[in-house]
Amino acid sequence: MAFMSQTGKLRGPAFRVGFYLVPGFPMMAFAAAIEPLRAANRLSGESLYEWTLYSQDGAPVRASNGIEVAVQRAAGNAVGIDLLLACAGSHKAETASAATVRWLRSLARAGTAVGGISLGPYLLADAGLLDGRRSAVHWESLAAFAERYPRVRTTADIFAVDGNRYTCSGGTAALDMMLSLITSQHGRALANDVSEQFIHPRIRDTRDSQRMAIQSRLGVANERLIAAVGLMESASDDARPVQDIAETVGLSPRQLERLFARYLRTSPSRHYMKVRLERARAMLLESTKPILDVAVAAGFTSASHFSRCYRAAYGRKPSDERAGVRR
Repeated sequence: MAFMSQTGKLRGPAFRVGFYLVPGFPMMAFAAAIEPLRAANRLSGESLYEWTLYSQDGAPVRASNGIEVAVQRAAGNAVGIDLLLACAGSHKAETASAATVRWLRSLARAGTAVGGISLGPYLLADAGLLDGRRSAVHWESLAAFAERYPRVRTTADIFAVDGNRYTCSGGTAALDMMLSLITSQHGRALANDVSEQFIHPRIRDTRDSQRMAIQSRLGVANERLIAAVGLMESASDDARPVQDIAETVGLSPRQLERLFARYLRTSPSRHYMKVRLERARAMLLESTKPILDVAVAAGFTSASHFSRCYRAAYGRKPSDERAGVRR
């Protein structure tokens, strides 16, 4: 039923948001998504938004920081919501159970908007609800997610809104996604007011980058060094020879060695190895690809070479990493 707002405009019923919390969910991303709704209500003096928390069985859910959060309902009992957001910090086999997949699909068929926060998009992708859609996911999981779900148009944007699908990369990106929602429903002025409440000086656009610029992240300003690091971080199955990278940025291999030693206190080859191993670790944790395929995707020519390098860097074998073994 519509009602008259304080501004004299006719308002409809509150927009109802459901949050499906997966064990180990990231508290920061969850808070960044739900708090803007509370602030919008307070600043407008109206009940613009309502929210309900869900878990798989209706029991409290422990976040990744160990804090338990009570919920109101169990999955499968989501009557009368306009948007359901799945909040997850990991992707395990039990996360996207058959029952969860059926529930998400039934919501989508009923016209409910659905979305995922941080690694929540995995649940939607498992249900086939992101096929042909743009989807954001945390940068550490980009390569693994894109490999696992080739029908999804994976993006490195901080968040993506594609029709009635809402996905964000997690962390403070959830705040920007919800500010975008507030803007579309109640105008930029209210969204700006909410943003200022959280000392958020700029509402980021969907296409803003997840990661800091290389010069800020590494604390360097040398343009050729930045270009070289950028080439190393570009995902590729084939590791580029350091000599090729040096030539591409207009340097000799020795000049590139000096730049890395001066500014990063390492060598180009060691830094490149670190980048490739970080990419491989994300694939090990977020995909079911065979270890050999992970090795190849990270630019290694053999599983044995990959295993040796991985153990030297992380103190455990790739197979132990995937099994959750810590030595």
